[in-house]
Amino acid sequence: MTTQPLLSDDALSDEARAIIDDIRATRGSDFINNFWRALAHDPALLQATWDRLKQVMGPGEIDPLTKEMVYIAVSVTNACSYCTHSHTAAARAKGMTEAQYAELLAVIGMAHQTNGLVTAMQVPVDPEFQA
Repeated sequence: MTTQPLLSDDALSDEARAIIDDIRATRGSDFINNFWRALAHDPALLQATWDRLKQVMGPGEIDPLTKEMVYIAVSVTNACSYCTHSHTAAARAKGMTEAQYAELLAVIGMAHQTNGLVTAMQVPVDPEFQA
């Protein structure tokens, strides 16, 4: 259950509506997910989050599918079910295959296991790995 009501298009302020319209235009879709509808209560936060997301997830040195797969891994680590689901859907839309998804899950699982072990044993970082 949400702690913040999800705003319908009819309930948006003019400021929030302009941002939601930009999300629709940028994504080329009429669909607005629940995350944006919850953030719409605070247009300044909605704008800041949308601007930053466009910058980080937009064109860059890392390809769009890899960005989505990293987002999935971090979302799993942070136990964010919503983001895990939404970015898995986005990765699939960008061409992630079932084989890639299975491999991604294996990497996430391996990282959880080895992170837990090294943390439990308090293994010091090798000097060669220090940046």
